Amino acid sequence: MTPKRKLLIFPGTGSQGFTAAICKHLKIQPGKCQAKHFSEGNTFVRVLENVRGRDVYFVQSLSYPVNDHLMEILFYIDAFKRASAESVTAVIPFFSYGKGDKKDEPRVSIRARVVADCLEAAGVDRIVTMDLHAPQIQGFFRVPVDHLYAQPAIAGHFKQKINRNWVVVAPDVGAAKMAHAYAKCFGTTTAIAEKTRPDHRENAVVNRLIGSVEGKNALIVDDFTISGGTLIATAKRLKEEGAKDVYASVAHGIMTAGSAKRIEESPIKELVITDTIEHRFEPLGKKIKTVSVAPLFAQAIDSVFRQTSVSKLFE
Repeated sequence: MTPKRKLLIFPGTGSQGFTAAICKHLKIQPGKCQAKHFSEGNTFVRVLENVRGRDVYFVQSLSYPVNDHLMEILFYIDAFKRASAESVTAVIPFFSYGKGDKKDEPRVSIRARVVADCLEAAGVDRIVTMDLHAPQIQGFFRVPVDHLYAQPAIAGHFKQKINRNWVVVAPDVGAAKMAHAYAKCFGTTTAIAEKTRPDHRENAVVNRLIGSVEGKNALIVDDFTISGGTLIATAKRLKEEGAKDVYASVAHGIMTAGSAKRIEESPIKELVITDTIEHRFEPLGKKIKTVSVAPLFAQAIDSVFRQTSVSKLFE
């Protein structure tokens, strides 16, 4: 007899709290599993409950230490499959290797594609993620990808503040579509910063702004920030162009060491991030606020499990 379908959600070591929040929203308990990282660098995982014939969801952001967390995902997918799970969905709130989405220098790897191939080779049946660095990364996968957006949670935070005297700013051309989506939600206009990055030291230079910002409050929107450099450079240019208060928001706040202090000392009045990343190199400053997207992931997982539309979450 085929066992009754049961939703099982397991946490990776990098997303324990986030998984607990998802499960709380769905009124279930997280699945039991164990991961060890040995002194010589090896990773070991074990599933501690029966998953035979079950639909399994494994939650893990690719945050620091990224490669350890990636290995956990691959090994857990393999463990679930070998334990006869009916299906395995990798819920990867932050897909950090999405930054490597193209061959933009000689003799470099397209890292996002390599990771996609590894996940499929391990046996994953589906991917759920949020705010990929480039939406076309979905095309690197042959399995279905549910691409969620942090916009509803972040827009809800700013909804009471923003009016027509605001402008939504893309810190580079790649974020223009995101900025237009936020502007449409708020009923306001957009501007685009023309950014260059001369090397891999994460130092951004804003050459010019396309659009009018003088006398307006500005909200910079982007998919992630590592050091805060792009946001700060854009904020400084906005101030030079006559903007009033400058706010910023990103789906994924990586915030490496020293970034919180840089944000505190910058023209940015407030930076809003989500809870997709749990690891903190240092405490976040007073200017940095966190909104939760765990309820959104819970709804998406429930929709996938019940085989209903995920896209309806964004209507």
